[in-house]
Amino acid sequence: MEGARRSTPATPSPRPSHSTEIENLTDLDAALASGEPLTGLRLQDLDLTAYEAALLARTDVEGLVVLGGRLSPALDAHLRAHRALIFPTDPAAPVDPYRATLYSPQELYAGLADHGYEATPDYLAYQWMLDAAVHRDAFVTLLRAIHDDSITDALDEFTGGRPVVGVMGGHQLARGTSSYAAAARLGRALADAGLVVATGGGPGAMEAANLGAFVADLPALEAALERLAAVPSFQPSVGEWALLAFEVRREVVSGASSDQSRSLGIPTWFYGHEPPNVFCGGIGKYFSNAIREDGLLARSTAGLVVLEGAAGTVQEIFQAVTPLFYAAPGAELAPLVLVGQEYWTDTLPVWPAVRALGQERGLGTVLHLVDTIEEAAAILTDHRAGATRAPR
Repeated sequence: MEGARRSTPATPSPRPSHSTEIENLTDLDAALASGEPLTGLRLQDLDLTAYEAALLARTDVEGLVVLGGRLSPALDAHLRAHRALIFPTDPAAPVDPYRATLYSPQELYAGLADHGYEATPDYLAYQWMLDAAVHRDAFVTLLRAIHDDSITDALDEFTGGRPVVGVMGGHQLARGTSSYAAAARLGRALADAGLVVATGGGPGAMEAANLGAFVADLPALEAALERLAAVPSFQPSVGEWALLAFEVRREVVSGASSDQSRSLGIPTWFYGHEPPNVFCGGIGKYFSNAIREDGLLARSTAGLVVLEGAAGTVQEIFQAVTPLFYAAPGAELAPLVLVGQEYWTDTLPVWPAVRALGQERGLGTVLHLVDTIEEAAAILTDHRAGATRAPR
């Protein structure tokens, strides 16, 4: 996009008191047909090629913001001349910073079958992030921040106020193990109770929970677990691991036994060694791990289940405890359930600290340590049922 010298109108248009996001061409058609000024609209990630004549005929665009998308140099110059704001992207960026929707697994893994994982947008985005960090590229840093804000907006639209339960756990949990199957059954039980199952979007326990939520039919889930066991881990080959998962996903979808709205992944390129799993209806992948962690935990409005994990999982436990600890007296709190008494008491003794914090602030009713996923599912589904019955 090329710039142009701006002319100042004799009488500036009034600034709007609010703005309207336009994220699809249907809404753009409606805005153009309404006859209302385009002042204050935000056009996010739209291909304006077919709208050039209509937009060149408009001068009521002061304060219009165009975030990425496609427009010709002529339209770019016209909009700037009438005091619209045009935000360009970086043609070298492997992802669209202004995207209006969550990623699909197919989008992040585009090119995998023909060219390998190193050619996919997912891998290239990680390399783009690393390169910007090394060279301290301020423009790339800005685009990454805009990208993450766009993902946050898309996550709000995906969840749409529905109850979300977070499932945390380690990325090393192997397919084909009883623990992996248990995590999948947990995801299915929670989704069947009307909850959106959100995970960190990676492999291991996260993939298992997303798989269970994604596959709505129990026989189909059992078949998927058996098929996936042929490639237990993403190490050493992400490509082999992901390609098998795509095969299973296609089988599940073609059999009409999936519900993509039940399964959500929120991963990060900060953990570049962890590829995203493909059993999500939407993937909100972030460059900033701090924003991603906060967003994942904040969205877990219906509770949190923590399976066995390492440092990242421990961090998430205490990050989840903090808002519970400082909640206002009488506030309604969602359950925090740790699964694995021996693991969280002896192997990684997190539970004694969590229990001590709970006793100090009276959080004992929402902090739980259990041994089975059935116990964890019961706590969350009972809480969900109580919330549903509560007067509005």
